[in-house]
Amino acid sequence: MLTLERAKELLATTTTEPHLFLHAKNVMAAMGGLAEHFGGDRENWMAIGYLHDYDYQQFPEEHLAHTAGPLSAAGVSEEEIRAILAHGYGCLNDVEPVTDLEKSLFTVDELTGIIQAAARMRPAGITDMEVSSFMKKFKDKKFAAKCDRDIIRRGCEMMGMEVRDVAAICIEAMKAYADELELGAKV
Repeated sequence: MLTLERAKELLATTTTEPHLFLHAKNVMAAMGGLAEHFGGDRENWMAIGYLHDYDYQQFPEEHLAHTAGPLSAAGVSEEEIRAILAHGYGCLNDVEPVTDLEKSLFTVDELTGIIQAAARMRPAGITDMEVSSFMKKFKDKKFAAKCDRDIIRRGCEMMGMEVRDVAAICIEAMKAYADELELGAKV
């Protein structure tokens, strides 16, 4: 089973860009919250979230096409690799998210981008952020415009949940990592 320590080792072999590590941490934190919600293995879900963009820096135009082989060779299980591949469903591949883990990763990859952007605008960062603040930003298509809201909505539908409920879980989970995510109160 993939551990967070191992996920960090593996991502460090393909990635050097600080913003990609920050994104990995945001997704990791959110996945921890969703693991608790769905009764999954928290560390494993966090590890998969951290590692989800394994090949992105090296192959941005072929993202996820260079993931399965190397991760399999590194001892990552087929189930864990499938979860990583499923976050590209509909735009990068046809690996449909079917498990709670896969649906969660599919959704939070984009969702955490909006949460992070919204938290950065607040004096106290994410520490006092409420879901209502997020929802205002979510409805504003110009805010964090690169974050695909249709993917977020589709992922939430797959999970049988409302966007606001998934966002609330992710925000609370990310608050525990506020400083590591660079989303703490501005001094």
